[in-house]
Amino acid sequence: MAHDHIHQPEIDIHFFNHHGDEDFLGSGGSEEDGDVNTWLLDNVELTTVGVDVGSSTSHLVFSRLHLQRLAQSLSSRFVVVERKELHRSPILLTPFTSESTIDLDRLSDFVNTSYKEAGVDPSEVDTGVVILTGVALERRNARAVAELFASHGGKFVCASAGHNLEGLLAAHGSGAVALSRKKHSQILHIDIGGGTSKLALIEDGEILETSAISIGARLLAFDDEDRIVRIETAAYQIAQSLGIELQLGAKLSQDQMQKFANTLAEILVSFALHTQMDNPLIADLTLTPAISRPPKQDAIFTFSGGVSEYLFGRETQVYNDMAMLLSQAIQDQFSQSNLSYSSAGEGIRATAIGASQFTVQLSGNTIMVTEGIELPLHNLPVISPKLTEAPTSESVSSGIITALTRLDLLDFDTPICVYLPWKGDAEYSILLALASGIRDAIGDRLEHINQPLVLALEVDMGAALGRILTEELGQRTQVVSIDGVELRELDFVDIGEPLEPTKVLPVMVKSLAFPVVNQ
Repeated sequence: MAHDHIHQPEIDIHFFNHHGDEDFLGSGGSEEDGDVNTWLLDNVELTTVGVDVGSSTSHLVFSRLHLQRLAQSLSSRFVVVERKELHRSPILLTPFTSESTIDLDRLSDFVNTSYKEAGVDPSEVDTGVVILTGVALERRNARAVAELFASHGGKFVCASAGHNLEGLLAAHGSGAVALSRKKHSQILHIDIGGGTSKLALIEDGEILETSAISIGARLLAFDDEDRIVRIETAAYQIAQSLGIELQLGAKLSQDQMQKFANTLAEILVSFALHTQMDNPLIADLTLTPAISRPPKQDAIFTFSGGVSEYLFGRETQVYNDMAMLLSQAIQDQFSQSNLSYSSAGEGIRATAIGASQFTVQLSGNTIMVTEGIELPLHNLPVISPKLTEAPTSESVSSGIITALTRLDLLDFDTPICVYLPWKGDAEYSILLALASGIRDAIGDRLEHINQPLVLALEVDMGAALGRILTEELGQRTQVVSIDGVELRELDFVDIGEPLEPTKVLPVMVKSLAFPVVNQ
């Protein structure tokens, strides 16, 4: 996931002194209007855009977020209190000019039209998320696609979503995580796209594992005359197992199409149920390690992605691919296994629902910034390892590596933020275990890429942790170690320049805003 490929405009953050701010009041208030002035001090509205460019489809979601200052006395933190959807663009079949490139001109026209239909000028966009997924991410001009969206204004976070991250996004964006939390149940969520299917095993609102396999609705695509115009590598492997020959421009019989769809469904359901895992075809198509356990007998199965629109009867039109046949074959497989499935809420738009939300926090005086580091830093992905009650260097290192793997950041080459959710006492032995775990997990990588590391904690021990890492353990890395902040996985942070005279650092937190299931 690369975040510095595009220019990120600096974010203008206002920290009010409760005596009025003329520039801010220019948006609608006045010093004479006490009620308006008070409201403006504690409320912010932002326009956001969520973008998904995938193997099969591309679409945008425009939203307006209402942020409000926390009620605690003297708090500088703003949180989202309302998310209002402004506009959903039509679904565009992701245009390809060839097997190796995305048609930027057609995509650009679609973006321009979407902004006009939403009644939003690019200059009015405050923030957004561009997510490149599936085989679209593999195209040679994927970087140019990200730059295309960034050029439409706003402070965009551009995330190249690998298989694990896409599984996380789909599980959250579909509403499956919120549904699991509400029902206190286990959910196996399956997101079926054009080139891949992503699975997430969720327990009581926590994602335990994710996995991915090369099963999708557009492994084969056809023209209006039913001639094959697109063949992905996985399609060749499946066809070979069936004795079917695939050629561009050729046609398949209805019987061949049905066999192909049935095989897709059989592989997907076996992969999901953790059965027949010795099938060599499953091994060939597996993109990440399979979920290590079968779902519980009372687990709920939920679906999102383009194929889910057919599963739940929200789509009936055929778009020259395998989606309709695949959905029917999945229904047959679930029926034969005496299993049922349900919708978590969102389908094809699951990964685009997360347009950004902002929170503003301040990190206090117990912080550390090594000499020579250049601030501000923008759009650092948050790595949040799960910590044991008595963390050791080994458990911290393992937790960081697991968290990096979940977000497809194991080979990161840009700055990252490691958030350590430790809430116990700041004992030296604990600080040493945290610092040693960080060094063991990513120390060599940091020195190799020569990028700064941001450490973040909730408890006030940022400076102590930073000094142990750099001075006692000899980590040769520029470090910003902050505390007094609350972060989570899938957040991105900006670290601003120190504010005079207190030297505190403004921390801008950008979180993906996912659906919430009403209690």
